[in-house]
Amino acid sequence: MDIPKQPDTPVNGSQSPSETRTTSLNSSVGRSQELANLDLYLPQPVYQRPLSYGQPSPTNCIHCGSLTPRYGSTTVYGTPLKHTPATSTEKLPKYTNRYSVATSSIRGISEKDPNVSAEPVCLVERVHGKDDIDHIPLWKRRINKCTPLFSLIAVSSYWVYFVFRIKFTLAAQAVAHKVFVMAWTFIAVEMGVAFPMLCHQFWQCFLLKGRQREKLRIVGDTTPTVDIFVTCCKEDVQIITDTVRAAAAIDWPSNCFRVIVLDDGADPDLKAATDDLSLLYPNVYYTARHKVKGVPHHFKAGNLNHGLHFVTELPGGASTYIAALDADMIPEPEWLRAILAHLVIEPLLALACPPQLFYNIPKNDPLMQSLDSFVHISEPVKDAAGVAWCTGSGYAIRRVALDGIGGFPTGSLAEDVCCSSILLGAGWKTAYVHEPLQYGTVPESFGGHIKQRTRWTIGTIQTSFKLNFCLWGPLVTHMSLFQRLSGFVYTVSSVFTIFFTASLLTMPIVLISGGTLIAYATNDQLRLLARLCFVALVANRLNEWVMTLPAGYRLGQRDAGAMMWMAPYHAITIVRSFFLPRFLGGKTAGFSPSGSQQSELNERDPVHRAGLFRRLRVIVFGSGVFLHVFYILFCVAAVTVSTARGIIINKGSVEQTLIFMLTHACWPPLLWLIALNAFWAPVHYAIWPPNMPDREELLQRDPNTGIAYPKESSKKLKWEKKNMLHELQYILLTAYTTVLFVGSWFY
Repeated sequence: MDIPKQPDTPVNGSQSPSETRTTSLNSSVGRSQELANLDLYLPQPVYQRPLSYGQPSPTNCIHCGSLTPRYGSTTVYGTPLKHTPATSTEKLPKYTNRYSVATSSIRGISEKDPNVSAEPVCLVERVHGKDDIDHIPLWKRRINKCTPLFSLIAVSSYWVYFVFRIKFTLAAQAVAHKVFVMAWTFIAVEMGVAFPMLCHQFWQCFLLKGRQREKLRIVGDTTPTVDIFVTCCKEDVQIITDTVRAAAAIDWPSNCFRVIVLDDGADPDLKAATDDLSLLYPNVYYTARHKVKGVPHHFKAGNLNHGLHFVTELPGGASTYIAALDADMIPEPEWLRAILAHLVIEPLLALACPPQLFYNIPKNDPLMQSLDSFVHISEPVKDAAGVAWCTGSGYAIRRVALDGIGGFPTGSLAEDVCCSSILLGAGWKTAYVHEPLQYGTVPESFGGHIKQRTRWTIGTIQTSFKLNFCLWGPLVTHMSLFQRLSGFVYTVSSVFTIFFTASLLTMPIVLISGGTLIAYATNDQLRLLARLCFVALVANRLNEWVMTLPAGYRLGQRDAGAMMWMAPYHAITIVRSFFLPRFLGGKTAGFSPSGSQQSELNERDPVHRAGLFRRLRVIVFGSGVFLHVFYILFCVAAVTVSTARGIIINKGSVEQTLIFMLTHACWPPLLWLIALNAFWAPVHYAIWPPNMPDREELLQRDPNTGIAYPKESSKKLKWEKKNMLHELQYILLTAYTTVLFVGSWFY
């Protein structure tokens, strides 16, 4: 249906759906016409295949370029990938409305029996058997499949080592007739530092099946309807309009989608810019909700729920699917064809989400902002277990599924993760599409980075409490065992940062105390402990290499260090937000959009950055890096005092001095040295911040349309040779532990 365009009339900073322009959302040229083409292998689509798919050759399938016919099948919705035609009686999740903010069922679809087969017949092409074939080479994929085995070996070796530590400590106490308090404390410190990684390794031990997710594309002009939400709140107008332009120009029939700018900042400049864009793209809309002081607004979730209501009042009503983009996330032209293909072929699939990638990461990524470990390691693992998270941008969700759970859940700053978890609890499925389909920006200031990451932590814990750590309750009723286990592991890890931070702080205290740290009754027990420590260390290093191959081993190691130096920020945020009363410094968690956090230092601008002393004042004292400086000095002092004490106590005996040093500051894997190196990262950043060019230099902008996409060079993380010095630490530690292992057989 084609409805004539009406004038755009703003009402209280937003467009009233009943008075704004209209855009028809026709979904197809007719089922009969599409079925008439089924005698052909593939109708000629308007959609143009990207060059990255490869070129056709006489010996290969003409529809899959250089791929073999095995991966070149074309399927019709209802008959793809071993599925039978969907009917209105197909078994779908039975869910209940859990939130009052939801709109009612759409277009007469019953809430209890949604008929997803009412969607148009779409042609879906299987491009390849692996969606991440372009990212992970075959040799890496084969080695990475061994991750469960190596994780099992690493976890087992660690626990064997700790069991013998405990056993020999008890034996030493029996001989000495006293309790070695510091030995038990040191064991607790080591376990506290190792626990987060052990949890993730333990989880991966169960994923023997591996991940199966194909690379799919919807082809042709017969597509379902989509409402694309661009959520924003006081970000730079140019950044937002770049996202809106790219979203409006995606490869999708223009009468089958709308772009809705959800402005939670009610920016008049953004409204004016959106109105200008709507002249070129009639399917672009602007709305800003009216906020009543004293009434909870529910942050981003409230903004999204406002969008759900807004589109229901547009001509044609709500679309079949909802897609969402953050204000700074520029989608690739294939974005919807790639994401929605998975939803079209799987009626039980409620949500599909791609990774969040970035184009303004500085060289060497000093603050570990790339999220590569998360998007290339953690998320594929969760997807393999059927527990893919919604990561906040680029996702597409089935409207009937979203309405069934009451819209986007409130009460959590991580409404994305909470939403996908509740969908799983209602019996739906979620998918992680491991393709580069969107690129955004990371905060360009140290303070902005800290605020973003601590906000994520707060949201994760709020979701954990809301869902009872995915262990029980009405919101997780239909979760499988693996989904519950994954939800528990990944959420309890956030809470555990409190104990992780306490362990890091206790380490230098234990060293400076002078007490017995490694307790043993005989020299044979000490030798065995050294050997077991070597086995555990080597097993863990091998597992790290195998597990981090998809993101790169170097990046995986750096991510572990970032987790250490970020731990104090997470711990303080958790304590202040959830445990401390207001009169003791407690603070209610709030939302601050990453894109709206401007740097007062311009520390990454080589021309306009603030001077050294101002940077140190703002970053060290204003952003809490003084904690890291204090910790570094404390560790150095503790090691110095411990070593000096060993020399003084065992004066004249080189052998006893070396044993004292070994069982105190020099016991592998020298946790204090690893922590010291990690805590140096923010200090190094304050003194020598990275250089980044202007954002416009990172984009390739079409001079005619104004549409901008990140340059290929901007999409790739760049490493300098000096970054190899970071790995030198691990090489030396491994070599040191190896020397001890070999020496234990001769001494």
